Amino acid sequence: MHWYYYLLIGVLFFSLMAQFLVRSRFSKYDQVRARSGYTGAQAARRVLDENGLSAIHVERVSGTLSDHFSPREGVLRLSESTYDSASVSALSVSLHEVGHALQQRDRYPLNQVRASLVPVANIGSMLGPYIALIGFFIPGNAGMTMINVGIMLFAAAVLFYIVTLPVEFNASRRALKVLGQTGILAADELPYARKVLSAAALTYVAATSAALVNLLRLMLMARSRRR
Repeated sequence: MHWYYYLLIGVLFFSLMAQFLVRSRFSKYDQVRARSGYTGAQAARRVLDENGLSAIHVERVSGTLSDHFSPREGVLRLSESTYDSASVSALSVSLHEVGHALQQRDRYPLNQVRASLVPVANIGSMLGPYIALIGFFIPGNAGMTMINVGIMLFAAAVLFYIVTLPVEFNASRRALKVLGQTGILAADELPYARKVLSAAALTYVAATSAALVNLLRLMLMARSRRR
């Protein structure tokens, strides 16, 4: 079991580094104004309209890096650090979220798979570990059944994290392609956008790694219970 603790420490360190990197890169390239002059909101509106997605609203929300696309509501929400900013960072984040809207339009298969996993993943991430842990205090087959149910629920949440990775990578590729094709970013500005988006991608890798380690912990505990 000692190897597990080394793995856990490694994942925690990786997660902290990923968070530090995304914030430092966003801050760095938030100081670089794009020569096109587009704000995050203006760029999003233009690309959505040009791709037949005029029905999707672009809204401002509070916070920093709280940007997200809500397919159910048909709303693309940009944080205060993105909406009115004309920085390379703001445009990168804004177009990444537009990339998710394009995925929905194109019926990107993995995006549809991820959407179908949301309900069970929400339940699994919130309740799965607790159900499993309660099972450890219940003797006999009843306890073992609870442990297995908890593990299966949490495994569904882990699957959601795994499927999310290629979905996020694809959204970033779409963002970089559109930024270049539309001239919203100049050719020499695109490498900066790539650095911002690659740092953001690491946070998803870190979250997936943490979820896998937690699932492994539950499975190891269940194996010890069976002995």
